[in-house]
Amino acid sequence: MVTAQRGGQERVPPHPDVRTIHLQQVLEALVDPVRRRIVSELHTAEQDLSCGAFDLPVSKSTATHHFHVLREAGLIRQYYVGTSRLNGLRREEFDEAFPGLLQAVVGRE
Repeated sequence: MVTAQRGGQERVPPHPDVRTIHLQQVLEALVDPVRRRIVSELHTAEQDLSCGAFDLPVSKSTATHHFHVLREAGLIRQYYVGTSRLNGLRREEFDEAFPGLLQAVVGRE
């Protein structure tokens, strides 16, 4: 993972260990159609995407909240490259913890 540094410190928000996430938290994160859309777009993307790459029907602050919920549920990893916050689906980790769940969610979109 590429990360930007500021004052000698990496600029990466905290990410939970997927093994500590409860299914309830994941399902609550995925119940929102905007968050499912983000997950679906990341699933089909060939690379990590910046927050601005998503054409979401919500304000920037609301989009930030949605990304936060997905990160806290262990679904995405966020990191900075320069001033851009990039988002990547934690597909391998997530599939190990919850086999088949991501495919079931994105297969329905």
